[in-house]
Amino acid sequence: MRREGGRMKENTAEAARPVRIADGYFPVETLGPGRRLALWFQGCALACPGCMSRHTWDPAGGRAATVGELLQLWEAALGHGAEGLTVSGGEPLAQPAALAALLRGADRLRRRHARVGRPLADLLVYTGHEPEEVPEVVPDEVWAALAGADAVVTGRFRAGEPTDLVWRGSANQRLVPRTPLGVSRYAEHLSRTYPPGPRVSVRAQGTHARVYGVPGRGELRRLETGLAADGIRLREASWRP
Repeated sequence: MRREGGRMKENTAEAARPVRIADGYFPVETLGPGRRLALWFQGCALACPGCMSRHTWDPAGGRAATVGELLQLWEAALGHGAEGLTVSGGEPLAQPAALAALLRGADRLRRRHARVGRPLADLLVYTGHEPEEVPEVVPDEVWAALAGADAVVTGRFRAGEPTDLVWRGSANQRLVPRTPLGVSRYAEHLSRTYPPGPRVSVRAQGTHARVYGVPGRGELRRLETGLAADGIRLREASWRP
């Protein structure tokens, strides 16, 4: 009984943990296999040239939330048939305690929602860091925040090294399965390339439009050109300085 109470207190403390996020959306089908909840952490010191998400760099930007709020989004997504969770940014490892708590809570919820005959939802994290940077750049305890991920996409975005590999923005980035579920879910995608056509999806929200996915070279420029042809001009775009 004491052990159960301890777990409850731990879960409550983790749910209250603050986290700064840029966005969250379900369903996204361009950042991993299947229909997914995507969460973008706010804050990134890497500032890769050509990044499409410059609005996520400022650690004071975005909005304040708690891990518990993000887990509520995840539980709702699971209730609507989510096949996975993708955490991107920004740089998720800039908030390691929140990331670790989110992944632990997400694992508990996906197991609770698991149904006979349906595969367990997977957890995918994007980071601009590489394993070999540990511990020179990323301390061991920060990298350990990825322990709950089934798969990780690692590496800086390099605009001069385009790739056709799915869910990766540049050729140096690696998709790394980390668990048996990650291997079974992602093995067929390690060398899979994008089919012809758009790699991103666009969702209009009032006077704003959000772009979800990993664009190919020139895709964002073509998107702007197409919108302009329809009489829609972007006053601000997250991929422009």
